[in-house]
Amino acid sequence: MTMTINKDVSILVIDDELQICRNCLKILSRPHYEVEYALNGMDAMEMMESKQFDIVITDLNMERLGGMEVIARINASFSQTIVIVMTGYASVSSAVEVMKMGVFDYLPKPFTPYELRAVVQQAVARNELRRQQEKLIHQKTKKKISHQLIGESPGIKKVIKMVQKVAATDANVLVYGESGTGKELIARAVHANSNRNNNVFFAVDCGTLSGELLSSELFGHVKGAFTGADKDKPGIFKLAHKGTVFLDEISNISREIQARLLRFLETREFLPLGSTKVIKVDIRLIFATNKKLEQMVQKGQFREDFYYRIFVYPIVIPTLNERKMDILPIAYFFLKQFSKKMGKHITEFDETSANRLIEYNWPGNVRQLKNVVERGVILCENTCISLKDLPLLGEISEIDEMIESIPKTNEELKLLKKKIRQKAVNKVERNFILNALARNNWNVTKSALETGLHRTNFQALMKKHKISRP
Repeated sequence: MTMTINKDVSILVIDDELQICRNCLKILSRPHYEVEYALNGMDAMEMMESKQFDIVITDLNMERLGGMEVIARINASFSQTIVIVMTGYASVSSAVEVMKMGVFDYLPKPFTPYELRAVVQQAVARNELRRQQEKLIHQKTKKKISHQLIGESPGIKKVIKMVQKVAATDANVLVYGESGTGKELIARAVHANSNRNNNVFFAVDCGTLSGELLSSELFGHVKGAFTGADKDKPGIFKLAHKGTVFLDEISNISREIQARLLRFLETREFLPLGSTKVIKVDIRLIFATNKKLEQMVQKGQFREDFYYRIFVYPIVIPTLNERKMDILPIAYFFLKQFSKKMGKHITEFDETSANRLIEYNWPGNVRQLKNVVERGVILCENTCISLKDLPLLGEISEIDEMIESIPKTNEELKLLKKKIRQKAVNKVERNFILNALARNNWNVTKSALETGLHRTNFQALMKKHKISRP
């Protein structure tokens, strides 16, 4: 049975209890996850023969091919698959045994939905980083990374000039900007215009990784460094020699990692975990954050010495509302991009939709604009996008039209006032949800926490207003 959310990450749950499988499917029902289940190890192996799975979550005690045998077969034939073990017979000995077999993590039953989501999210982050590492290792020729800095507003012109000036140097760069403004785009532009542009560019989202995992991914480890480390693993810094590493959401890293990065910035040397051999590399570091680091320093949440070490050349990206004149050029760039991708011939926005794009308050910045245009291209049935193809923006028009209508009787006035009030509440409620999602990159759990709503109530409002990920 399959629950398809998006085909980015495929997950297989193996357990001989049907209810546990169904619960896991429900818990992991979210964008970018495609979840399937098998009720025994034999069926699971048959499924893996016909389809590649990124993550396998398996029980240990099953009648038809137990969990240990499943892990052994995965190690032998599907070495790229990450394995998570769950069992109701948790013990220190079994945990040690499966970790020695290369299992990513061990989840004793009963576990909470939060615990399952957390360990899967960690596995997804590890899988994505591994994919990037393998691409770098096998890449024989490095091509210059293209970039698009679109706009003629004074704010973006200033950013472009700053990129051009700093690109020719090896100075540390700190990119400030709200979520969705394009911090990684700026980092790629710096790299593309530097003398490192024929070498690798590596982007790391520090906000999705725990301290231990981030340390391992950046600095690497040697065989035997910890339980389950059955071979040497080169870190990102070693793989990115002569290139550029972009560390996004730098405000989220622990003070311990800050200290290691500070030492690295001073010496360009590091020790992989468990190693006594110092590795020296030549890489450029670009940092980014949407937080005010100076305030975090004052509150003791960020190391002062590390802050001043990275605060060499700050680039502040303006929000989309601060560069209104750039909205339509960016929208047309995305329109051309998605029309070509979807095999459509959509050439323009009509006057009403274009004006609404400019008037709208964009809490999610360029990322949100991109999502809106993509949805518009999907919905559009001719060569011109109209307001009906942009449902998020069309609500404004509907209220305006209601206000313009003139009632003839007191009853009509009361009815109109009730409709406008309800429509306005619905609009505020919908925008409240959309803005929270845009600020948190459409992560429902984070959005609910930020707004103070229970996740179920937040999802209920999404369902009420027919909101789904663009």
